[in-house]
Amino acid sequence: MKHRIVVLGAGYAGAFAAGILARRLSPADTEITVVNAEPDFVQRMSLHQVAAGQEIKAPKLADVFARTGIRLRLARVTAVDPERQVVAVADADGGGELGYDTLFYALGSHVADRGVPGVAEHAFDVAGRPSALRLRERLDSLGSLRRRGEGGRVLVVGDGLTGIEAATEIAESRPGLSVALVARGELGVRLSAGARSHLRQACDRLGITVLEHTSVEAVEATRVLCADGTVLASDATVWTAGFAVDPIAAAGGLEVTENGQIVVDRTMRSVSHPNVYAIGDSAYAIGDNGRPLPMSCASAGFTSRQAIEAIVGRLTGRKIAKTNLVYTYNYISLGRRDGILQTIDDEGQAKPKYLGGRNQARIKKSIIKTALWATWHPTFGLPKRKHRLAAAPDASAEKAVA
Repeated sequence: MKHRIVVLGAGYAGAFAAGILARRLSPADTEITVVNAEPDFVQRMSLHQVAAGQEIKAPKLADVFARTGIRLRLARVTAVDPERQVVAVADADGGGELGYDTLFYALGSHVADRGVPGVAEHAFDVAGRPSALRLRERLDSLGSLRRRGEGGRVLVVGDGLTGIEAATEIAESRPGLSVALVARGELGVRLSAGARSHLRQACDRLGITVLEHTSVEAVEATRVLCADGTVLASDATVWTAGFAVDPIAAAGGLEVTENGQIVVDRTMRSVSHPNVYAIGDSAYAIGDNGRPLPMSCASAGFTSRQAIEAIVGRLTGRKIAKTNLVYTYNYISLGRRDGILQTIDDEGQAKPKYLGGRNQARIKKSIIKTALWATWHPTFGLPKRKHRLAAAPDASAEKAVA
């Protein structure tokens, strides 16, 4: 029987990994199935642009995986049973179960409400394409209200990278709206002093009102309630105050952290279930600096490449290549014509040096374009010779990443 590899999630990392595995492993020995809830590939790094009203491509996954031999199952993952080695899914036909020999867990993360009342009912987010499109529809309607002098107030809660990019993108793309950014502490507190100054200047230029040292306690339909008693009027509250992973892994019995991330070893293999690999936001992985990798697109890329090498090495008896697990910089877009490059040290802190301006916006755009191309063409440039599976894993493969 063929070795069954099931990939959960077809974001950047999941789709890329599936394609690479299909190229490197012989179809005579393996079959690869990708499970994803949506039929389209979602450019998550550009969802704030989608919300702001820009047209971002969303190709069909069936086209992405065409001629790769990969099976696509459009369904929502509802459970994982690592003891029985099955995944439960739900789709329009009622769903069912998929058996696996190796599981590649790349389900990513979703917006976290942090237990704040009203977020689920009244707030918008840019963590998924449907929610980003819902926000765009709301912003379209606010534009009409603003022209009649009846509203148009957008409140972005959270000044992490997602919040900063969402607020600046909306303010630049929709100058008729009133945009405010709520920060729990100082604006851009995780950036260097120079980068914080650049960010503040960008907010001033775009007309964004910054509310620092403000903690939100509840979200209502037309206002936000703060811990100090302040009430902020809002026609559209955009919640970007953190991300969380799905509880599926924890419910299935995999060893997870307190926040539900799967605990993995240096090769991205679950420490409790060796035939499960987790990457990106779903994984609790320790970087080369000895610190947990943050939830980010960069971490997804590095962990995905390491998991690919581990799976190929163990299945074919080859040595497992050790890839870098680093987090060295942040590229932050401030609309389409401005950006910040903030370098990060080994302690996970911002270095004093930063770069800002139009060139950084162009580089960020180029990075996204490159990641997108690699995901849509995952088998380009790889050796055509596919590896056959070994009868048993080679012990030398384990030594390569010890």
